[in-house]
Amino acid sequence: MEVILKQDVDNLGYANDVVKVRDGYARNFLIPRGLATVATDSARKQLNETLKQRAHKEAQIRSAAEKIAEGLANKTLKVAAKVGEKGKIFGSVNTIMLADAIKALGFEVDRKNIKIKGDAIKTIGTYEAEVSFHRDVVRSIPFEVVGE
Repeated sequence: MEVILKQDVDNLGYANDVVKVRDGYARNFLIPRGLATVATDSARKQLNETLKQRAHKEAQIRSAAEKIAEGLANKTLKVAAKVGEKGKIFGSVNTIMLADAIKALGFEVDRKNIKIKGDAIKTIGTYEAEVSFHRDVVRSIPFEVVGE
């Protein structure tokens, strides 16, 4: 039986995929839990139209994400932190501080989309973070930690 997945299912496929599964698995597990629907002709037509519209919106979102990434590529991020003797920071630099520094430059990035490379940052210096603007647009951005 062929079904259209409504959500991502581990070891089976992603949302909006048409997959072939056994009849019992579809009738007893996927369909009752709302994870899939039967792939009839009308359901396939509806899926194709939905994917067509979503592709157009996705292209706009991706181009906006690429513009933000290009805008940040030429900027230097500076994160200010309270520093004690010998250049050690009180606490550590985290993604919230990086998101605030990016926001100060005029760009909006969610802190959940920022990953600091390496261990916790506890000293002054230059580091890199990986920022995901879109699932296809991921950039490595250098930033500098300076003392207040």
